[in-house]
Amino acid sequence: MPTVTLRFSPMAEHVRTARLVAVSVARRAGFGEDQLDEIRIAIGEACARAVAGGVLAAPTGPPVSLVDMRLCDDDDRLDVTVSQCGPDGGPVPDGPGPLATADPLSLALMAGMADSSAETSSAGGVTLSWNLQPASEDTRSF
Repeated sequence: MPTVTLRFSPMAEHVRTARLVAVSVARRAGFGEDQLDEIRIAIGEACARAVAGGVLAAPTGPPVSLVDMRLCDDDDRLDVTVSQCGPDGGPVPDGPGPLATADPLSLALMAGMADSSAETSSAGGVTLSWNLQPASEDTRSF
């Protein structure tokens, strides 16, 4: 099971890069354009949620947390986990911490885009999964 890991500072500018990495992994795994759009939207929401938590944890100075995104693609499935981690890759240090309350709209959007979703026990974490769907054949006649 190939795994790609991306860690970045909790800055909104990096969310686009995370989406691009996720879509590249999904495209290489054989996901179709319809699913790529769903993956792009859900990953953007998950990363934005983790970034917001990291910003609240360190409004000034160096970040006390990083956003960690792990993508695992199997023959017919893509599993993505987005969470916060400490600068050394370990747990987030004690402090103000991640978002106190999760945005229910963001969680609902991620759940609607992914085949399965779950919040993780790690700070600001969410796991999203998609099953590879066979490409639909274009049956239009011209």
